[in-house]
Amino acid sequence: MLVTGGTRGIGLAVSRSLVVAGARVVLTGRDATAAAEIAAALAADHPSGEAVGVAADVRDPASLRAAVAVAAERYGRLDALVANAGVGRMAHIQELSDDDWREVIDTNLTGAYHSVRAALDALVASGGTIVTIGSLAGAHAFAGGAAYNASKFGLVGFTEAIMHDLRELGVRVATVMPGSVATGFSRRSGGDDAWKLQAEDVAEAVLFVLRNPGRALPSRIELRPARRRPTGGN
Repeated sequence: MLVTGGTRGIGLAVSRSLVVAGARVVLTGRDATAAAEIAAALAADHPSGEAVGVAADVRDPASLRAAVAVAAERYGRLDALVANAGVGRMAHIQELSDDDWREVIDTNLTGAYHSVRAALDALVASGGTIVTIGSLAGAHAFAGGAAYNASKFGLVGFTEAIMHDLRELGVRVATVMPGSVATGFSRRSGGDDAWKLQAEDVAEAVLFVLRNPGRALPSRIELRPARRRPTGGN
């Protein structure tokens, strides 16, 4: 299993859940030391599985190919890619900088493309699964979300398109689209986070996709908090 952005937030929760379930996981982060330390801690705490951490930036295709090579060399195959790495830069369109736009699109959308392309040959060989971590922001726009909404709307479309491309090759493709998650990723709502999803809730949805029988494809999972935000919303 390869999890991009696996050192914090949703990616860390997914990595932990996979290791607990007995999987062998390669998790990536931009900081090589942090990735290695987190992977070692997960493996030590949950000896039923294995984990290794490697440095990779999803904006850099070569670093992703290197991460896939680690999985192939260490475990002999790659059964799943969880394309999770993402950033958020929320700003009114009048205040959104070119640099922020590029960072969000290059990470959230183009980064998923690079991740898929790097892992694709290995996943075709194993009949594996791709899960992208989308967002309800990929279906519902909000003020201040021009870059983020564009990246997530694009990611949902990208995921659906490659699902059609790859299903006849034996590769299953799905997206998990959570609403507000208490990871500190977005500061839009502020205040009490008790109503939000937890990162572990998203991890459970990812595991549901991976555990589903091969003949079935839950291609899109929309995951909302059970309670609305006090001021309304998703």
